[in-house]
Amino acid sequence: MNKKMGLVLLLSGIIGAVNAQAFETAARNAILMDYDTGEYLFEKNITEAVPPASMSKLMTVYILMNRIKDGSVRLDDIFTVSENAWRKGGAATGGSTMFLAIGDRVSVEDLIKGIVIQSGNDACIVVAENIAGSEEDFALLMNKTAHELGLKNSSFANSTGLPHPDQKMSMEDLAILSQHIIREFPDLYHYFSEKDFTYNNIKQGNRNPLLYTMKGADGLKTGHTEEAGFCLNASATKGNRRLIEVMSGMSSNKERSEEAERLMSWGFREFDNFKLFNSGDIISQAKVWYGVKPSVNLTVAKDVLKTIHLSQTDNVKAKAEFDEPVKAPIVAGQEIGKMKIKIHGQNPLYVPLVAAENVDEVGLLGRFWANVKYFIFGAK
Repeated sequence: MNKKMGLVLLLSGIIGAVNAQAFETAARNAILMDYDTGEYLFEKNITEAVPPASMSKLMTVYILMNRIKDGSVRLDDIFTVSENAWRKGGAATGGSTMFLAIGDRVSVEDLIKGIVIQSGNDACIVVAENIAGSEEDFALLMNKTAHELGLKNSSFANSTGLPHPDQKMSMEDLAILSQHIIREFPDLYHYFSEKDFTYNNIKQGNRNPLLYTMKGADGLKTGHTEEAGFCLNASATKGNRRLIEVMSGMSSNKERSEEAERLMSWGFREFDNFKLFNSGDIISQAKVWYGVKPSVNLTVAKDVLKTIHLSQTDNVKAKAEFDEPVKAPIVAGQEIGKMKIKIHGQNPLYVPLVAAENVDEVGLLGRFWANVKYFIFGAK
């Protein structure tokens, strides 16, 4: 069999190349990710497991929203506040609170708001106890969920993010978790963009600074402890693009606000998404052996979207790589080879190349003549 490597794309002239501008941040750990492609635009210590502070409440919210999605919990369900939730998560602890009282009967919807807007530790414990029976058992569920989502550098000991040696997350894991929340719960995600919530006649504002300073910002969660520093997990849209950023270890609320907006603005300015191929585009052809047709068209099974730094738009190449001839029968959608997409300075991206159509196998007589032709003329 012959290896075929055909140049099929040289992406140039789509947009004029611009000068690359490096980014530096005061954050100890930071990531900027494109929501649609999942590509990392900026990385700084992104796999280090660090104290996540209240950003770890996103896992509590994920589990609760997943229960709402599967129908086992409803927004108008009522959860009861235990003495434990009041004592461990109330104002007396010095942490963020929803100002729940012992015995309060609270709707799930209000608890969501109390967590994502007010960052209430008491609200998190109420959710944990009503879903799993205890916060300890809920932490086991958090760890199990993290494993199922592929979060490799996360561990949980509580539902709140209060300091604990076993409460750790990486910036990469938080970005992936945020991506899941936005994608899986489109009907519930709007709570993250609400700017204030009043409970027990106490009005509290959302602490996400980007909601007030950056057009298109719509979530997700702040955090702060002495060990973690000032942290932010944020998302924003511009046009048809969405970026997710996570930052920790900043020295003040002011620095958190400024660094978060700088990184997000840099990502929108320096990068863009390009659709390199549409699903169904005929990319190349492969010769067929023992087929009723001499060749089969090759395509990509889904659109190929790539995040590209605007300084590298003249340095994008793609090659179709496959062995031929391909033996019939061939089924539409069958993987035949790979599309290798190379951007200067990045690892190659490999996209499956699939058959665009069925190719049936010839009968016994057809195989005989194919063998005769091969014996006389060789592979052509």
